[in-house]
Amino acid sequence: MCIARPVLAADVGAYLGELSYVEAEQRMQTSPIVILPFAAGAKEHGAHLPMNADQVVMEYLVEVAVNTVDVIVAPPILHGWFPAFRNYPGTEVSDPGVFEDYLYQVALSLVKQGAQRIVFLNTGITNATGLPISIVAREIRAQTGVPTLVVSWNDLETTEIEEFTEQREGGHGDEIETSINLVLQPDKVRMDLAATDYGDRPVKDYPGYEPGLFSRDPADPRYSETGIYGDATLASADKGERALEIMSREWLKALRGFANAEVREAD
Repeated sequence: MCIARPVLAADVGAYLGELSYVEAEQRMQTSPIVILPFAAGAKEHGAHLPMNADQVVMEYLVEVAVNTVDVIVAPPILHGWFPAFRNYPGTEVSDPGVFEDYLYQVALSLVKQGAQRIVFLNTGITNATGLPISIVAREIRAQTGVPTLVVSWNDLETTEIEEFTEQREGGHGDEIETSINLVLQPDKVRMDLAATDYGDRPVKDYPGYEPGLFSRDPADPRYSETGIYGDATLASADKGERALEIMSREWLKALRGFANAEVREAD
């Protein structure tokens, strides 16, 4: 995906890596938010999608932010903790403590450089990669006083998306995720390999958080034949454009709202 270069003006954002250190020091003093993006650089999304499916969504969202609001976008983290997909090829840091410590140190370095507020963009979901990221966000807030916000994929989905979704249910490599990739990288989507897979999930009628798993072991009750959950055959670029429009709107709403979060007064 080709990312447009931002115009460095007072009312739009910037990529930290594209600034000189002098420019970076100046922008840290004025930009209300530093975004620390996280996405899987390589994680399975079925046979029909490339493993960078999360990364291209992250790149799209940070481009929307940079071209719209006053933010600084730090270099992304592309290796993470993905226990649900551990049996597949990909860029996993399998020790959650190592991933958490690494993320904390990166965020802490941004605080030391002058970040006023930090937004952790997570193109995973709240109850997966959002777990260690949220711990880091809490620790940064507690240890440094800098306000933090975690925005995960599911935070950006609204009931509006459900209105044009045709699949019975889904959540990974499904109708919506495939539709989004048909917009962002259509040349890499193999619709001839798209599948329908709702798995064999009994109805959960008891409370509690039950971690999911895409197992490649046929003896496992969470065995997945395809590595997806949903119906990718129903995907279309039109649905992808509509989903991205909704997600972008919610993303900008989060950034604009958090830009006004109170910060600790300087000593």
